[in-house]
Formats: sequence, C-alpha cells, structure tokens
Amino acid sequence: MLKFIGRRLVSYVAMLFVATSATYFLASWFLDPRSNYLAMRPQPSDASIDKSLDYANINDQTPLIERYGEWVKGIVLHLDFGKSPQGEPINEVLWHRALISLELVTIATILAIVIGISVGVATAIRKYSLFDRTANAISVLFLVTPTFVIGLLVALVYLRFHESTGMNPLYVTGPIEGGFLDFFRYIALPTLTLTLAGYVSYHFTQRTYLLDTINDDYVRTARAKGLRKNVAIRRHALRTSLIPTAMGVALSITTIVTGSVFVEKIFSINGAGYYFIDTLSKNDINGTVAVAFLGGVATCVGLLLADLAIAMLDPRIRIS
Repeated sequence: MLKFIGRRLVSYVAMLFVATSATYFLASWFLDPRSNYLAMRPQPSDASIDKSLDYANINDQTPLIERYGEWVKGIVLHLDFGKSPQGEPINEVLWHRALISLELVTIATILAIVIGISVGVATAIRKYSLFDRTANAISVLFLVTPTFVIGLLVALVYLRFHESTGMNPLYVTGPIEGGFLDFFRYIALPTLTLTLAGYVSYHFTQRTYLLDTINDDYVRTARAKGLRKNVAIRRHALRTSLIPTAMGVALSITTIVTGSVFVEKIFSINGAGYYFIDTLSKNDINGTVAVAFLGGVATCVGLLLADLAIAMLDPRIRIS
C-alpha cells in the first residue's frame, strides 16, 4: 500500500509541476499587468512601472524564461507564489481565502454526498414508485438549473421569509467569520445552495448503478439463502454500486478551490473562487497560477482517494 501511494505521489507531483508550469506560461502570455499602470491617471513614468513590475517579477521586458526561473526558485525554496501587480504577497491572501472556500465547499460536499447517495438508494429500491418519480423530477429540476440561479432563489426565498415574519436568524451576505453561531448564520444559505446543486449527480449515479447490480447473480443468491431484499441490497449490491459513486465523490474534491465562484459572488464571500476571478480581472499572473496550483493539488488528492476507495470497495482489486 505504501509503495502504491508513493508511486502515485511521485507521478502526481510530476503532473502537477507540468500543469502549473504550463499555466504560468499561458498566464504570462495572455495577462498584461503593465496595462494596469497605463490605465492610471496621471500615468506613472515608464521607470516607475518597470520598477513595480520587477518587484513582482512580472515585467514583460524581462525574458519569460528568466522570470519563470525566479518563480520556480521562490516556490521550491520558500513556497512563495510571488506578489500581485500591486506588490501584495500572494500567500497572505490566498491561504486565507482558500481556507474559507475549504470550509464552505467541504460542508456542502459532505451533505450532498449523504443526501445524494441516500436518495439514490431509496429510489432504486422503490423504482418506478411515486416516491421514485417525485424524487427524480425534483433532482432533474435542480440538475437543469444553474448554480447561480439556485443561489438567487435561495436568497430570494429567505428574504421573503424575513419580510413576512420579521425573523432574521441567518445572514444573506457577508464574510464568514466570528464564533460558531455567527459562522453558521453566514454559511447556512451558501451551503444550502451548493448542496442542492451538488447532490443531484450522486443521486442519479447511485440509482443507476444500484439498479444495474440489484438483479445480479450474487444478489439473487443471497436472497435465495433467506436474506430479505433490503438486507441483500445493502450487504451486496450497494458495495459494488458505490464504486463509480466513490470515484465521483473523490473527483469532486477538485471543486474545493474554485467550485463555488458564483455562490461566493452572490453571497459576498471572499473565498478562493472569488479571488480567482479577481486575479484575472486585475492581470495578476502570480495569483492566477497560485489558484490553479491549489486546484491541481485538490485534483491529485481526489485521484488518490478515488484509487484507494475503489480498492477498498472492490475485493477483486488488490494494491501491491
């Protein structure tokens, strides 16, 4: 197992390095931090602009390969992603915002997994019943509705509730901060939005694969030996049908960094997704690459967890 994880980690680090380097070159080619200063009135002198860009290591007058070498050295030696065009250290802003997104998306993902798998199992067991058709219709509705529309609907329904009752137990907008109670009041509505948008894929995946395995020979054999239908499904069919769902769950970790962009915008949460849009609009090369790097790390973690989850769920798979 340790050898397997070690080999995976080496390959993921190599892929992450290549992907992040490619992002650095693309961002350097397409983003123009010099234009930020040229748009100022009064416009700074060329010498002043070059000095500011040199300080952040994003001066387009410096050869790209030279800037790339300085950037790699900063990351390898100090895990320093550099500075923004305004001279602000990327690390100070990014880690704080990434933690906010991590808190928000992790809670919503856990809820979506539990709800989605539970509904998927319940509908598969009661296929074509009124409950199955109703649950599927509701899930299809959320499936075709964009996340930002769900967010606006959640906010609108809550505001109507507030107007009609005068009660205001939750916050619609604002930073996620304070003690546990304040944290809950800030995070409840965006978490609800992400949960409603995210549970659908787990519902349909689990329902589809459980229906595929529910009539397999080993399930019928278990029932022929006297196990009740629900018990046979839980002990035998469910484990096999969880394999593709586990892959989806693991890969959903990739959305932790930038997966809540619209929700963060609607509810005014300064997370990593909001920061990513900020870096693009401000021609922030180093900030854009830093967010892409965190997204790549989340992807690698998800792939590794997917491999491990499949190995644990399927006894036919052995990791040497």
